[in-house]
Amino acid sequence: MPASISAPERVLLLWCPDWPVEAAIRTQGLKPDALIAIIETGRVFACSASARAEGVIRGLKLREAQARCPTLLVAPHHPDEEARAFEPVLTAIEELMPGVQSLRPGVCAIRARGPASYYGSEEEAALWLLDQLDELGVPGTRIGIADGVFTAEQAARQRFPQRIRVVPAGTAAEYLAPLPVGVLDDSSAGEASVVTLLRRLGVYTLGDFAALDAGDVRDRLGEQGARLHALSGGLDSRPVVARVPPDDLECAIAFEPAVDRIDQVAFGVRALADRFIAGLTAAKLVCTAVRVELDSESDELSSRTWLHPRSFTTAEVVDRVRWQLQGGASEVGLSSGIIAVRLIPASVDSIGNHEEGLFGGGPDERIHHALSRVQGMLGRTAVLTGAIGGGRGPADRATLVPWGDRLVHDREPSPPWPGHLPAPAPSTVFEPPRPVTVFSASGDTLAVDVRGALNGSPASMSSGRSTLRLTAWAGPWTVDEQWWDSARASRTSRFQVVDTTGTAWLLALEHGHWWAEGRYD
Repeated sequence: MPASISAPERVLLLWCPDWPVEAAIRTQGLKPDALIAIIETGRVFACSASARAEGVIRGLKLREAQARCPTLLVAPHHPDEEARAFEPVLTAIEELMPGVQSLRPGVCAIRARGPASYYGSEEEAALWLLDQLDELGVPGTRIGIADGVFTAEQAARQRFPQRIRVVPAGTAAEYLAPLPVGVLDDSSAGEASVVTLLRRLGVYTLGDFAALDAGDVRDRLGEQGARLHALSGGLDSRPVVARVPPDDLECAIAFEPAVDRIDQVAFGVRALADRFIAGLTAAKLVCTAVRVELDSESDELSSRTWLHPRSFTTAEVVDRVRWQLQGGASEVGLSSGIIAVRLIPASVDSIGNHEEGLFGGGPDERIHHALSRVQGMLGRTAVLTGAIGGGRGPADRATLVPWGDRLVHDREPSPPWPGHLPAPAPSTVFEPPRPVTVFSASGDTLAVDVRGALNGSPASMSSGRSTLRLTAWAGPWTVDEQWWDSARASRTSRFQVVDTTGTAWLLALEHGHWWAEGRYD
């Protein structure tokens, strides 16, 4: 064994298969057997077992996945949400075994020595852990126990009838030897380029790689290759670094009897919000996302996570509670009285990153305070910010979100969007579009047939009040949308035209009617 590499310690590694899917199911309240796929950069990042039964696999393009499973639900990949959903699992593990390290959402490691001594053996400790997670409702959890994190993870991932796989001490190299070198891609130190090179050199298994001389590997592949070479031989020297459990910063208040007026609840939670912010300040933290949970006397739970562009103050926390109540209120008041309110910090940051400068925060800070004040007086939707989403027309791409809320696109902006309007985009978009009429040189109304051919060239357009001569044009870009639904199907042909004043326009022909959708100022 090289002197620079210490003997690996015994590790108990827990792996929750398809955790991105499980996190989405928990976050969105879906059924456990939902047909769902998590999408990243237009491809399947993870999918449920029921979706795999329909032919959906990881790495598949989204269109191909939907063709194989038309009822497939898709959700974007959100690592932050997956990490938050994994937090209760880590807390449940710490109730039995302190010293857990979260490697990534769905995977964590524990030093095996302590739990093995307490519960009698490594396997007995793993059984206790599986029982705890089964009670928590985490399905299909598997545990690998071996020398080092890498070997333990490979043991957990291998398909065996039993959910616990123990690799005896000192046999890591023998266990890893028949595995393909492709498993190095999943290690924290792995690089696809190294694995590709190994395959080109005729090295296909970890045993073949481990048999190479360590010095030669370092000279040819550098430090990265040397580390992967050590992993292949079962010499994983990475220690398990236990996480520090976060302080309990949650605050709650109960109302007895139930309160059925919004202003009364808002008044009652003001002291709670003061205590919540004071606890964060004492811990030298600020809250950038707060989850507000409201319990009603009819056993209903309203839960929502509110984001902040800076950090929350007491008044802003109270505003979020009031807005959440207003969202579930009718004209005559709340549907049922509120019996409890909980404030939970969903995201925190060091207070040092949010301190004002010597002369204040500058124009951006003043803008933020002004907008927040207007929002507090007029309501959450009184101040909106714009963003560009996905779509084919300019109006489809406009997305408005309340100030401070997380941007969630109804239509993902990432391509492909076949038939989308080419650049440049109009600087002014008319909402709603303005009716116009476009004429050819012969004076006939311009039309587009089913093949996209024009009955003439655009020569002029009239808005009813004035007529503009056209000097240049481009198009049409024709899009057939929702063609499978006769009631909602639409066919739109878009043109870019320039009039004699040099002004450019975006025109659209839909169902025989012409519209001006935008202007290029």
